[in-house]
Amino acid sequence: MLNRGLDKLELLRIVDAVANEKSIDKEIVIGSMESAIEKAALTKFGHNNNIFVKIDRDTGNISIQKVLDVVENVEDPSKEISFKDANSQNEKTEEYKIGDKIYEDLPQIDFGRIAAQSAKQVINLKVREAEKNRQYEDFIEKQGLILSGIIKRLEYGNVIVDLGKAEGVIKKDELIPRELLKTGDRVKAYCYEVKKEIKGHQIFLSRAHPQFLAKLFFQEVPEIYEGIIEIKSVARDPGSRAKICVYSKDTSIDPVGACVGMRGSRVQTIVNELHGEKIDIIKWTEDLPTLISESLSPAEIQKVLIDQSNKKIDVILSEENLSKAIGRRGQNVRLASKLTNFEIDILTDKEDSERRQADFKEKTETLIKNLEVDETLGQLLVSEGFQSIEDISQSNPEDIAKIEAIDEDTAKELITRSKESLIKVKEEVSKKLKELGVEEELINLKGMTQGMLVILGQKNIKKLSDFADLSTDELVGGYDEIKGKKVRLQGYLEEFSLSREEADQLIMSARDIVFKQ
Repeated sequence: MLNRGLDKLELLRIVDAVANEKSIDKEIVIGSMESAIEKAALTKFGHNNNIFVKIDRDTGNISIQKVLDVVENVEDPSKEISFKDANSQNEKTEEYKIGDKIYEDLPQIDFGRIAAQSAKQVINLKVREAEKNRQYEDFIEKQGLILSGIIKRLEYGNVIVDLGKAEGVIKKDELIPRELLKTGDRVKAYCYEVKKEIKGHQIFLSRAHPQFLAKLFFQEVPEIYEGIIEIKSVARDPGSRAKICVYSKDTSIDPVGACVGMRGSRVQTIVNELHGEKIDIIKWTEDLPTLISESLSPAEIQKVLIDQSNKKIDVILSEENLSKAIGRRGQNVRLASKLTNFEIDILTDKEDSERRQADFKEKTETLIKNLEVDETLGQLLVSEGFQSIEDISQSNPEDIAKIEAIDEDTAKELITRSKESLIKVKEEVSKKLKELGVEEELINLKGMTQGMLVILGQKNIKKLSDFADLSTDELVGGYDEIKGKKVRLQGYLEEFSLSREEADQLIMSARDIVFKQ
């Protein structure tokens, strides 16, 4: 490619040809040629020199120059020239200043076989690098879209897809289970990540991703493409069942009907692409109980109890609806939970009644024990809304005396006993904390109750720094993926019904104090 007799205009024609063939900027090709000539010049004139090479973009003329820095005292004569010598040799009217650069023309290079081969390697390397960067820029814009390609080969269960100018990979766990794909098949997949690496870029595709389903609806339903209908959330068990929640900004349009299509034509196209995956299309609503009921269809729901702060929902239904709500292997409730982003517990009306009775009994026994009252009075207080010692201690005698069969003197006595009970409990807890070795800094943390401190002490969390190292999930519970299954993790303080926001605040307060020390 590079030789002494190379025509200058031919050089520019080569640049254009390479740039067009590789679909890269010709400035990159010229730059790579300049680097190649520079490398050859260093070999000829000495690697201790500073060499600058410039190819004229219009004429193809090659300029090779030695660069010298103007300095006060010369340390490296091959790269530096003194201020005095520079100006004594200066033919210009302006004087050189320290820090200026002097460019001295060098003779053109007669490229030998080795130098030419070396230059060619540099050019090829730079062009390949530019080509990889260009492909990365092309595909990073396609992240989040459905791509189509031909299956090139299968490797250890992974599918390599020819996307035209690059290859994509569908990992084994991103395929639809029991789906049979073979070399030469055309396949669609969702591009969920484009990763830039030293050896090049990698394009990761998925047919199991929830957004693959969403993007298929985007392609098949014009109202979604136009923005009239919005996809609120998607949950999938790939190859088996999926739920998609849709909302129409135009009240005259039925979002579910639009997604289903005439005689099911639109949704059936998507079902075929997903190899028979059943799709439940649900109309989104801000009324959470209604949304939960629709998400658990075909089960009929009697009651929905929502704990907004902890993102938990109890669903009460009849015995005959239990299996419908849960679904085969828990699939229906699991997908509904993913769709609504709430943890859903399914209870029969009998289980709900038994749970409420057990809760009522537990609260009654607490009042009987701590206030030294009989069972009838304990039950009466709980049923009237005084469900804890704290509730009674913070009440006015007039409020309690409103209850039939309780006079004002009895009310005052109940308040006195509740306060004495709380003092006694506090003393016992303080003694327990001391035995456990819980430090004062943790005890004094704002928002921490004595009950929480006892639990933490028993879990060997006794210092403020220990507490500051915890995560929110460790406090209030959460989920983890173990061997492909979502597993519930118990939180240390779960019984205290802390919201995630409250748990975050406690941890951040502890960290602020620890980091300032």
